[in-house]
Amino acid sequence: MSVASLNGGRAFLDLVKRDLVLAFRTPGQTLNPVAFYLMVASLFPLGIAPEKALLSQLAGGIVWIGALLAVLLSLDSLFRSDQEDGSLDQLLLSPHPLPLLVLAKISAHWLTTGVALIVMAPLLALMLHLPTQAFPALLLSLLLGTPLMSLAGGIGAALTVRVQRGGILLTLLSLPLYIPVLIFGTGAVQTAVEGLSYSGHLLWMAALLMLGLCLAPLAIAASLRIVADG
Repeated sequence: MSVASLNGGRAFLDLVKRDLVLAFRTPGQTLNPVAFYLMVASLFPLGIAPEKALLSQLAGGIVWIGALLAVLLSLDSLFRSDQEDGSLDQLLLSPHPLPLLVLAKISAHWLTTGVALIVMAPLLALMLHLPTQAFPALLLSLLLGTPLMSLAGGIGAALTVRVQRGGILLTLLSLPLYIPVLIFGTGAVQTAVEGLSYSGHLLWMAALLMLGLCLAPLAIAASLRIVADG
């Protein structure tokens, strides 16, 4: 193994550790998406109907929509703080591959946001009377879908990093990329509710995740360089 690859791996781990430490020092940025997630899922029964039969049919979609909106809420801060304190310029000037550093930031974002959403999902599913047979499908689909949403949303976050109050633009850029994830995620849960095999949905999500891991860091790195040069 070359010294360059060792240094790149160390830089990856150091950047993940740095972002995790910063996230724990400012817990509001981590807790806000989780609180929003809980609020969205809790208000749905009040807005629709508190009937158990109806909620059990809609529970998968409600949990998934809540997770999608919570991830969108957290994306604006993905590169914003680095832009404000000058760390983003240091990343761009780093001798290490920028896509690798970008992947480190996406990993830290998923660890602080996506993991929390996955942990909270069973509680919300119980509140919404999701059949227990669909719990594995819900958790597995979120396990595959939340990192994919972080990767896809990172492209929009990179393009809007220097746009003041670019939250709406970020949402418009990210939502089209989230549609396949939402379709396969909710489809897996609904198929499990009906007692059918949901492996096909998960395989499609796994394929999309592999594609995202290969292409999204490259697209995010290119977006950051374009924004920096512009």
